[in-house]
Amino acid sequence: MNDGKGDVWVEAGFTELARAGVEGVRVEVLAKNLGVTKGGFYRRFADRSALLEAMLVHWREGRSASIAQQTSLDGQEPRERLRAVIQLYSERLNPDGMAIELAIRQWARSDESAAAAVASVDAARLKHVTELYRAIGLEAEEAEAQAFLFYCFIFGQSLLFVERGPRKRSQLVAKSAEKLLD
Repeated sequence: MNDGKGDVWVEAGFTELARAGVEGVRVEVLAKNLGVTKGGFYRRFADRSALLEAMLVHWREGRSASIAQQTSLDGQEPRERLRAVIQLYSERLNPDGMAIELAIRQWARSDESAAAAVASVDAARLKHVTELYRAIGLEAEEAEAQAFLFYCFIFGQSLLFVERGPRKRSQLVAKSAEKLLD
């Protein structure tokens, strides 16, 4: 769906995915939410499976491009770039993005295509952050382990301790982040 016209359906699909999981991504529901007929859907997609595949492609490509851009040094030191990524994910909590991430991971538990998309995104995330740790001077195995911890922290912090006051939470995240950057 590179014509851009299918994007409204893909975005509506993500909204419903975040709200109700993959089972909730149904043509009738999306059409109703968009205020259009189902006929518009079938002019864009052969069927629901085609929409789901388009959603996975969109998510996989978008996440992979984001992490490549977020970890690009652009004149920064590797440690500063890692700090910037931690800041990005910890200071700007994105409940919609996290809901989509979790819903896709849940979907991946029972669907090979979704599992492949998740594996691809995880591999890209680890690869780029491992490269930053390598640039700091860590050996390959150590850099990969540190990158793994980095992502455990990035996603874990967004799910844990949200109810703490912003100041206490911010202090905890900052202290934890420093441990990842030592």
